[in-house]
Amino acid sequence: MTRHAPSPVPDTFEPEFVTGLKQIFEEKIVFNQVLGLKINELRPAYVTGHIAMRHELVGHYSYNRIHGGVISACLDAMGGLAVMAAIGARHMDEAPMQRLHRFAKLGTIDLRIDYLRPGIGERFDLRAEVLRLGSRVASTRMEFCGPDGRLMATGAGAYIVS
Repeated sequence: MTRHAPSPVPDTFEPEFVTGLKQIFEEKIVFNQVLGLKINELRPAYVTGHIAMRHELVGHYSYNRIHGGVISACLDAMGGLAVMAAIGARHMDEAPMQRLHRFAKLGTIDLRIDYLRPGIGERFDLRAEVLRLGSRVASTRMEFCGPDGRLMATGAGAYIVS
């Protein structure tokens, strides 16, 4: 029996796939709109995004510090986005719109957040990558950084993919 090498992972996605995934993430997932989450970069190996600080996101009124739940929700959303990108890259033989329908069953099954510094700033940057994409579960690592690039929180998540 001949073993086939896995298909190489592409460096980028087709514009149609990127546009569709941005629409799902930024518009159709309404909670991401509430958070103000925006995608900066969508790659098969990692994803980046950001949120702008708003009064509605304050968790500690004396310090104008972002709420820990906002940090957790943003890291969870970015972990899910990284899984979507990895699934999209795994099925490059399918049409972009067909790949976008693969995300219907995606859900968080475990999430760990480590808060490292107070979340104070006007804008926060996020990054996520998939450590392992299995046939049923994906494992991710996420980062939440302040305006100066300093790491404020990290996350690790597991997501059901089937």
